[in-house]
Amino acid sequence: MGYRLPAEWEPQAAVWLSWPHRRATWPGGFRPIPAKFAEIAAIISRFEDVRINAARPLHARIRAALNRAKADLARVTLFAHPTDDAWCRDHGPIFVKQDRTGEVAATDWEFNAWGEKYPRWSRDNAIPARTARALGLRRFAQEMVLEGGSIDSNGAGLLLTTEGCLLHPNRNPTLTCAQIQRRLRAALGVREILWLGDGIAGDDTDGHVDDLSRFYRADGIVTAVERDPRDANHRALRENLERLRAFRTSTGKKFALAELPMPLPVRHGRHRLPASYANFLVINGAVLLPTFRQPRRDAEAATVLAGCFPGRAIIPVDCRDLVLGHGTLHCISLQQPA
Repeated sequence: MGYRLPAEWEPQAAVWLSWPHRRATWPGGFRPIPAKFAEIAAIISRFEDVRINAARPLHARIRAALNRAKADLARVTLFAHPTDDAWCRDHGPIFVKQDRTGEVAATDWEFNAWGEKYPRWSRDNAIPARTARALGLRRFAQEMVLEGGSIDSNGAGLLLTTEGCLLHPNRNPTLTCAQIQRRLRAALGVREILWLGDGIAGDDTDGHVDDLSRFYRADGIVTAVERDPRDANHRALRENLERLRAFRTSTGKKFALAELPMPLPVRHGRHRLPASYANFLVINGAVLLPTFRQPRRDAEAATVLAGCFPGRAIIPVDCRDLVLGHGTLHCISLQQPA
């Protein structure tokens, strides 16, 4: 029908968030999380609109938090959309655009809490339909489990994803790889799917690509690398880098690859958390970079992204508390194309 999945760096109408309220997501560390969401919303509101899913009883508390964070409240809209959790990238609609008419539509995929890992996801699964109704958008329901963090688009017909997640039997056990690819092509307007392998240590999503490798232009990919051969991530990231070097653009050329360092391991007790600089968020005029209180690594990552996104402000956001929930900036957000 002529729809395609735009690249994240294309013009955006808004960024969506789902307000945090499930304390078990950040075990023993929930207290700073609402203020962190408010801080992130405030930063985004300097550049574009922010739209927030939250049960209505939370709205007064959210407005107070946004006020304290000095958000531009004229650019923030609260929607009475209750959720089970806060990971809007994965339970929200994946927006597509029809370039001929300019129409934006919502694709509505099944969500099953990353392979039924966590209880209760029916409210999250209802968010795409609620969003489409609230905005008056056409909605295309898809009979396949898919999370937004598991795919990345260059806006020109290529999709980046991982075998570890999309081919995991806890998502779509009755579908073959070929069937999954056909559905992705039909619903998202892509021609080719580029498959990476496994994800990083501590990632409870089975390997979302937004912790690994991201397009930064149609023929450029920025990818996480782990230089320490003793690190648990070294092998998987090395193998993914080898695949990236073998990939070709639609015109048969090699991709420009930018290597993004990994932070030093971030742990909660003995458990390693999926901290990655690749979980950045591109918005109108800026890139929000997750940082982990590691000045040298944080600065190195900022330098790499500045080279990838010239003309955009690189804004570091301390995500050391946020990553306790197993995700950071890209995981909690969802861009709506203009």
